[in-house]
Amino acid sequence: MKRNPQEALLSARGISRRAAVLGGLQLGVAGLLTARLAKLQLDGGQEFRLLAEENRINVRLIAPARGLIVDRNGVEIAGNEQIYRVSVIPDDAGDVEAVIAQLRGLIRLDEDRLAKARREMARSPSFVAVTLAERLTWEELSAVALNAPALPGITPEVGLSRVYPRHDDFAHVVGYVGRVSDRDLERDTTDDPLLRVPQFQIGKTGTEQAMEASLRGRAGSKRIEVNAAGRIMRELDREPGISGRDVVMSIDAGLQNFTQARLGSESASAVVIDCRNGDVMAAVSAPSFDPNLFVQGISQPDYDVLRENDHRPLHNKIVQGLYPPGSTFKMVTLLAALAAGEITPNETVWCGGSTRVSGRRFHCWKRGGHGHVALNESLRESCDVYYYELAQRTGIERMAAMARKLGLGIRHDLEMTSVSEGLIPDRAWKRKRRSEEWVVGDSLNASIGQGFVLASPLQLAVMTARLSSGLNVSPRLVRSIDGAAQPSGVQGTLDIPRSHLDLVRRAMYDVVNSPRGTAGRSKFDLSGVKWSGKTGTSQVRNITAAERARGVFRNEDLPWDRRDHALFVGYAPHDDPRYAVSVVVEHGGGGSKAAAPVARDIMLYALHGGVPPLEAYPSGQRGEAEERLGALRLAPVAPAGGGRTRA
Repeated sequence: MKRNPQEALLSARGISRRAAVLGGLQLGVAGLLTARLAKLQLDGGQEFRLLAEENRINVRLIAPARGLIVDRNGVEIAGNEQIYRVSVIPDDAGDVEAVIAQLRGLIRLDEDRLAKARREMARSPSFVAVTLAERLTWEELSAVALNAPALPGITPEVGLSRVYPRHDDFAHVVGYVGRVSDRDLERDTTDDPLLRVPQFQIGKTGTEQAMEASLRGRAGSKRIEVNAAGRIMRELDREPGISGRDVVMSIDAGLQNFTQARLGSESASAVVIDCRNGDVMAAVSAPSFDPNLFVQGISQPDYDVLRENDHRPLHNKIVQGLYPPGSTFKMVTLLAALAAGEITPNETVWCGGSTRVSGRRFHCWKRGGHGHVALNESLRESCDVYYYELAQRTGIERMAAMARKLGLGIRHDLEMTSVSEGLIPDRAWKRKRRSEEWVVGDSLNASIGQGFVLASPLQLAVMTARLSSGLNVSPRLVRSIDGAAQPSGVQGTLDIPRSHLDLVRRAMYDVVNSPRGTAGRSKFDLSGVKWSGKTGTSQVRNITAAERARGVFRNEDLPWDRRDHALFVGYAPHDDPRYAVSVVVEHGGGGSKAAAPVARDIMLYALHGGVPPLEAYPSGQRGEAEERLGALRLAPVAPAGGGRTRA
């Protein structure tokens, strides 16, 4: 049927409108797509380029060099050495055991190290590198590097490891480092990514742990290009880390080594402090151990040898060892009585060998007694009954206050771990800890350094430095950090009358230099320089009435672990104190026999600046001294110079 012209016109116009609308929609969609494409290309291009880059470029942390630790003269105590090792990333290796088998054909692999590596791989994410071999030779490292294309996931590395060139001399002071453990990660509050770096070492004990924040440094980074299999192709750039800060200690390496050698195989400790500034010149716990054993992880047999030794080489006797101070505490009791006005220098106390208090008999070390005893004789001959009398007059509260004033019962702030505060008891302490009231007998025991009283060798050295100098001396172990000097260990003078201190010093001089002094055999004369001191013997067992009746066993007749501890404290020069020393010999017997001779040799070395000259000893003892000193195995001491450094 033929359409009329009007209808055809209307139909054409409708089609045109629909075409226009459809075309407009198409243009709109095209415009939106174009705009979106432009946005992705122009605005998001950088982001997508970075995403693509990350598929072939990895960023890895670089462990910084740990700060060095040196002695007061620059002798290296803890340094860093370059080592070669081989690690594997399980994700990249695929069949790890097959790769290890290939590696065996190139280098020798330690079975213990491999077993440890397998345990690490089992508990670590598969993208974390695990060390398979370390301390390789350059030739071994080169062999692995040349064959790297055939060893997927294997990376030859050059790194730094801690080393202790003085071996056992500083083990208890400086401590040692070790690999980061799961326990370390649990205790960490810094979220430092360095702790996740394979084989990274942190301080575990001693100064290494106490100064970890200063010694660790800050991580660097490097960008490396990897292929599709994750194998390293090349290093693109590197940002070095910030090395840890160097630490200069107050200790003299020569004196430390001599003290270690002089204590020898004894279970003992010795501390030397500079009375003028508090510098700890030597601090030794014997027997010691080689901290290098712990750096890469000590073997079980080596650890068992240390752990099963009854002389406890792993125990830091310097600050953790707590002992009844015995008669070395008598200066505290005497100063407390003088301060309270309870005794005068010439007043005498009768010693008949014992005294009875509250139905109990308290004995003097001298069975027959000392007779009439005045202040000077009480220290010179170490009369116990004299101090029993002072204890009853003075009371524990004033004795305890004087002890704390002299540095006992206080945790001294040192860059070491497990520093103990010791124990200076009083009424409140016994009521709180024992749920008992203080009795007079407790005061009598405390007056001669027995009973509940406990002190460390460090505290005894501080006590001696304070009473000899009259200064408020605190121990200082670190002299400077990265060149910044640390505060002196002296803060003003003690609140003790000089006249009282002079009385005590005069008596301590007679302990060593008088024929009737308990340490008379340990006197010396180094170019006119003499010294003062006090012996101490602390019981580790109770002596029964039956034993006293038949005669007390001699220490040498008892098993080693039931013998008395031997102690000595001293200072020199007696008229211008420079050094204070304390020596504790566990189960050594009498302080005059076991501790005083050791302390004398140490003090002479400190004053002389080297092995003591024979002329400093009494003429009748020079042959014995020559033999004793000649038998010591001393290590050479020289500044680090061109030795190991940060590199």
